[in-house]
Amino acid sequence: MNIKKYYTDCNALLEGHFLLSSGNHSPYYLQSAKVLENPKIAQELAEALAKQIKDYGLEVECVCSPALGGILAGYELARALGVRFIFTERVEGKMTLRRGFEVSKGEKVFICEDIITTGGSALESASCVEALGASIVGFGGLANRGFCKRVGSSLEGKPEGKLPSHIPLFALEDFVFDIYSPSDCPLCKEGKTPAIKPGSRGN
Repeated sequence: MNIKKYYTDCNALLEGHFLLSSGNHSPYYLQSAKVLENPKIAQELAEALAKQIKDYGLEVECVCSPALGGILAGYELARALGVRFIFTERVEGKMTLRRGFEVSKGEKVFICEDIITTGGSALESASCVEALGASIVGFGGLANRGFCKRVGSSLEGKPEGKLPSHIPLFALEDFVFDIYSPSDCPLCKEGKTPAIKPGSRGN
């Protein structure tokens, strides 16, 4: 499965000058919403991710995603695994489980994002449901930006990666792009157009 081709064909691998959620800049951006707007493609990608998880032998009872970006990927993964799906959302800046969602003590929960960058949002969701008694058995995303080490990849994690190393991370592909601090961004220095933020927390 050529994941990069899926993103390219769906015009979801963007090139330009982008402001990331971390505050850094990059000449590339993955817009997973453009891939997941096609239900057939979303199903295919989720089934491929579910196969990795099953082949690993991981037991999952529930999939949880951080809103908003992870909801579609998480829902399709839950469908492929045959388990229920819940999501967390930020309330006054804190990740919270709302809308009547509950977890039982010791319930095996898998945290799913569309894209794993440093893993910050996924870790927030994990901490939220873990505090309510759940057991986090794995993390996953359609794409991994290379900051966190995933199952089946030769890439090592980077210091910026926030996910715990003792819990497996699954993704369909690594996408490693150049990232710059705003003060060192060559796109800014070249006088390119201002960095834009096309993700779920921007426009």
